[in-house]
Amino acid sequence: MRILFLGDIVGRSGRDVVMANVPRLRENWALDGVIVNGENASHGFGLSTKIARDLFTAGVDVITLGNHAWDRRDLMREISQYPQIVRPLNYPPGTPGQGFHILETGRGKRILVVNVMGRLFMNPLDDPFRAMDELLAKYRLMANVHAIIVDIHAETTSEKMAFGHHLDGRVSLVVGTHTHVPTADHRILPGGTAYQTDAGMCGDYDSVIGMMKAASLTRFTRGISTERLEPSTGEGSLCGVLVALDDATGLGSGVFPVRLGGKLESSIPQI
Repeated sequence: MRILFLGDIVGRSGRDVVMANVPRLRENWALDGVIVNGENASHGFGLSTKIARDLFTAGVDVITLGNHAWDRRDLMREISQYPQIVRPLNYPPGTPGQGFHILETGRGKRILVVNVMGRLFMNPLDDPFRAMDELLAKYRLMANVHAIIVDIHAETTSEKMAFGHHLDGRVSLVVGTHTHVPTADHRILPGGTAYQTDAGMCGDYDSVIGMMKAASLTRFTRGISTERLEPSTGEGSLCGVLVALDDATGLGSGVFPVRLGGKLESSIPQI
């Protein structure tokens, strides 16, 4: 199996580069699934249901979220109508939506997609380690699903790395989101799980993590917020990770960084 995971979509620049390239990448790489983090897709904050529908039409299969999950009230009201939009699993019971989705592929494969949120320097949600253990007591590789993809939306590299090692050998891919900067540590962990600390973002990299530079610089140099942060509107880069999985085990056989367009040096796997 081949699955493409794309980092946080930030504003229109991110949406445009994703929707322009996903159809071609699906065909060229014979992808079994495309997953994106969409929590910053709507003007940099949250995800509207209209933008979600546009992404699905472009060929995205599942959208994960994070700490901006509820910035758009329409999504909070309507998320139950979109099971392929996944909010963090470790929200307290009674939170709208669900923390996982099983994608049924055209080849009859079942891909479990899970979203969790870290707790270091983030909202104090329930324990993501325990929440994931409880879910994996119900879903196991090659027993009732063929692949398990986990998006850990977290601030610190240490928490993401610890999470990857905690799940090593039990899931197909652990990939981080939230910091909007791609890391260079893509690898297969000792137990066979593919891993990357952060997938980066899909958006304009001539920015401060996707936002206009001027407002961000004012906050750092003057210590005040004089204007709302707005997504940068330059040419977007598509950024994420492509994972190849062993059909016999569901574990990683290859993990490749993907960077395309915009200000980043391109990295396009030749497969």
